Amino acid sequence: MNRVTQRHLTENGTTMDRPRVGRAKARWLRIILFGGLTLVTVGVVTFLLAHLGAAAPVVARNSVWIDTVKRGSFLRQVRGLGALVPEDISWIASRNDARIEKILIWPGTRVEPGTTILVMNNPELQQSVFDADAAVTAAQVRLVNVKAQLQGQSLERQVALTKAEGDREIAAAELEVNRRLSKNGLIAAVDLKKSEITAHQLNATYETEKQRFEFTQASIKPQLAVAEGELDQAKAQAALRHGQLDALQVRAGMNGVLQQIAVEVGQRISAGTNVARVVDPNKLKAQIKIAETQARDILIGQSASIDTRTSGLVPGRVSRIDPAVQQGTVLVDISFDGTTLPRGVRPDLSVEGTIDLEKLDNVVYMGRPAFGQDESSITLFKLSPNGIEAEHTKILLGRSSVNAIEVREGLNPGDRVILSDTSTYDSQERIRLQ
Repeated sequence: MNRVTQRHLTENGTTMDRPRVGRAKARWLRIILFGGLTLVTVGVVTFLLAHLGAAAPVVARNSVWIDTVKRGSFLRQVRGLGALVPEDISWIASRNDARIEKILIWPGTRVEPGTTILVMNNPELQQSVFDADAAVTAAQVRLVNVKAQLQGQSLERQVALTKAEGDREIAAAELEVNRRLSKNGLIAAVDLKKSEITAHQLNATYETEKQRFEFTQASIKPQLAVAEGELDQAKAQAALRHGQLDALQVRAGMNGVLQQIAVEVGQRISAGTNVARVVDPNKLKAQIKIAETQARDILIGQSASIDTRTSGLVPGRVSRIDPAVQQGTVLVDISFDGTTLPRGVRPDLSVEGTIDLEKLDNVVYMGRPAFGQDESSITLFKLSPNGIEAEHTKILLGRSSVNAIEVREGLNPGDRVILSDTSTYDSQERIRLQ
């Protein structure tokens, strides 16, 4: 059988083998001990690795915007884009159906009230003008005839009244003579009676003729008024037709600049169609679109400034706030009362407007972050004192301005925060700056 032995030297100098007792057991003990230590080491390392968080991601310092929280005063403002628009705008509409015959001037031309912009044509309207003029002539003839007839009737009644008056006076004289003769017995009673009857009849005739004359005189004015009314009506109709005919020559109607022609040569249009627009370039206002979430504190009369991007800033004031919201924005008018506009500004020029809302004193504030609205809660990365690491911090925001926002909770003056978009690292508690 196999046994572990060792060489042993005897007294006579010879050697002999002797069993090595306990050597195998010691070897197995060493193996077990080494294996146990290895298992314990692996377990400890595994436990530590399991409870050790992932390494913080590294962010380039020059790729983020870092700002320092401050305490002090800042001016609340809102900003929006818009354009300059004229305050005085005149749309010129066609007064009747017509066809565009000729365009005489084009947009950009300075105009006066009598400047002709374009010419239109309407043959039917020209014919109606001739008819209206003919109606005026006929009404004038009728008025002349009525005057002549009334004058003839008046003369006839005057002649009849004069004759009746003469007959009455003759009869009265004869009656007076017959009465004297009758007193002296020189005339028969029947003749006196006849004289009395004749005088009475002629007196009645006179009164009747007098009433006829007065009626004729009284009826002259109404009859003339009717004829004159017909003439005035015909003249008014003719004036209307002439005005419509004259309106075929489209004129500016005001001092300003022709801004737009809305028709083309040869085009047929109906009455009421806008054909041209004239504006006064010296009276402009800015119309700015402000986000509906920022427009609630805007008031009439607040100061504003308009950046024309070509001639610097122009001061102004809020003059109107549109009550309706359109596509998430509110339209605000900025007027330049008493301010001379720089050279080069013109209608439809793109501008940027800033409105001053209020000044906040003794508040904690910082630059406006990439995300975050008024009176909301957000999380930002706040830098550690050494400026190497940044930790996610919950912050309560207050009132905001264009470039700054109030900090209600979560930060103190002197803290430094990252304001740029760090949504990529929202799942990380901290980051490292390099």
